[in-house]
Amino acid sequence: MYCPKCGQPNPDTTQFCSSCGQALGAQSLAPQAVTPGTVAPPPLTPPETSGKAIASLVCGLLGFIFPAAVVAIILGHISRSEIRKSAGRLTGSGLALTGLIFGYLGVSFIPFLIIAAIAIPNLLRARIAANEASAVSMVRTINVAEVTYAGNHPDMGYACSFQDLRSISDSIATLEGGERHGYVFQIENCTQKAYTVTAVPRAVQTGARAFCSTEDAVIRTNASGSGQECLEHGEPLR
Repeated sequence: MYCPKCGQPNPDTTQFCSSCGQALGAQSLAPQAVTPGTVAPPPLTPPETSGKAIASLVCGLLGFIFPAAVVAIILGHISRSEIRKSAGRLTGSGLALTGLIFGYLGVSFIPFLIIAAIAIPNLLRARIAANEASAVSMVRTINVAEVTYAGNHPDMGYACSFQDLRSISDSIATLEGGERHGYVFQIENCTQKAYTVTAVPRAVQTGARAFCSTEDAVIRTNASGSGQECLEHGEPLR
């Protein structure tokens, strides 16, 4: 090392300058000047989005499913509480709030869903019952019209055309293309002494049973919904 006083070089292990006697070891004990601003600040951790807040939003969007709406409400409240206590380490309060809103909306629709689940099947059954009653009434009307038509036209017998029977009954005139109130009507196998009439549901939502009759005017029914099955194996309507 060099002496700070005279500049004479000295061995590193020497405590005093060999030329001027200056103490050399003292300079190593001198305090080092610290330049302000040279200390690096600790690294900052970016805030993290709360996983519960994200889960609350997802469950809220699926709020039309009953358990999802309840889960959205629970996770929403928990996540907002954790975010408030995290001192800025967690974010996502807006996501949790949105999940809460959708969750409460989903829960509010539950009573309507329960009412609909009960009412819709009852309404469907009532509609089917009304359509079946209308079909039976129309078959009975066709039977009366056929007897009247055959009496007025003994040389022709029974009619297979709704157009021929409309002049006898105004109710038959309401049939549009042989269909009314979800049932399709057909008159077939007409002779001077016989005919068949069938009424089958157009769809399962409009009726469950098929109805039929012949020149004996006995109305029969069959649960299969098939007109042919009704004619072959139908039971008299009670």
